[in-house]
Order: sequence, then C-alpha cells, then structure tokens
Amino acid sequence: MSQQLNNDPLHGITLEKILMTLVEYYDWSELGQRIDIRCFNSTPSIKSSLKFLRRTPWARKKVEDLYLALITSNHVI
Repeated sequence: MSQQLNNDPLHGITLEKILMTLVEYYDWSELGQRIDIRCFNSTPSIKSSLKFLRRTPWARKKVEDLYLALITSNHVI
C-alpha cells in the first residue's frame, strides 16, 4: 500500500502554534490591526483567542491565511 501525501500546508500544526507564532512575530497590537477582532485588541490572551477562533470559522480562516503568508514570505517555522 502506498503512503498518501498530505498537501495541506497546515497539516500537523495546531491552532495554538499558529497563534503563538503570529503573536511572537507581530505582537498583539499589530496582529489586531491586521485582523480586526476584539480578542486581539481588547485584553488579548492566547486562551481567549483560541476559544474565539475555534468557534468562529471566518476568523480562524483569516488567522490561518496570515500564518501561511508569513511562512511563505519569511520561511518562519
């Protein structure tokens, strides 16, 4: 049986890892400017942001897209 390759660039990367990478690279204030959601702009924390992003598909998509843009342009891992 042949091994199937996964072409999803986010495969195996947790939402927490994505968020922590973005916060480390941009910090909360710039992240809140790039993606204007309250959990990034008003007393931000990893825990509250993860809770919101897990329940809100459109916001999660924006975070994932920003992460993909970051890693493809800067080769950040």
